Amino acid sequence: MNQQKLMSLLGLAQKAGKIASGDFAVQGAIKSGKAKLLIIATDASESTKKEYQYQASSRNITIYCVLSKEQLGGAIGKALRAAVVITDEGFIKPITLILQE
Repeated sequence: MNQQKLMSLLGLAQKAGKIASGDFAVQGAIKSGKAKLLIIATDASESTKKEYQYQASSRNITIYCVLSKEQLGGAIGKALRAAVVITDEGFIKPITLILQE
C-alpha cells in the first residue's frame, strides 16, 4: 500500500467535503447511511475498533484498518483521528485500489 498516495487522496476528499471525521460525525454518517467506506486508525483502542466495526458491518460498510491516528488526522488537516468515513462513491474506487495494493 502506498501511504503517501492514500494520504493525498484523503486530503482531496476532505477538501471536497466528502469525509466525516471525529467520533460524532463518523457515527452520524454511518447511522444516516451516508458512509461508504470506513478507515480506522491502526492505533485506535480495541474498544473503539470494535464499536466502529460493529456499526459498519451491520450496514455493509467496507472497513480498513490503516495508518496511525496521527497520519489519519494529518492527511485531512486535523488533529489525531481514530476513524474517518468517506461519503462519496467517486473517492471509493481510487482509495480502495490503493488499500488493496
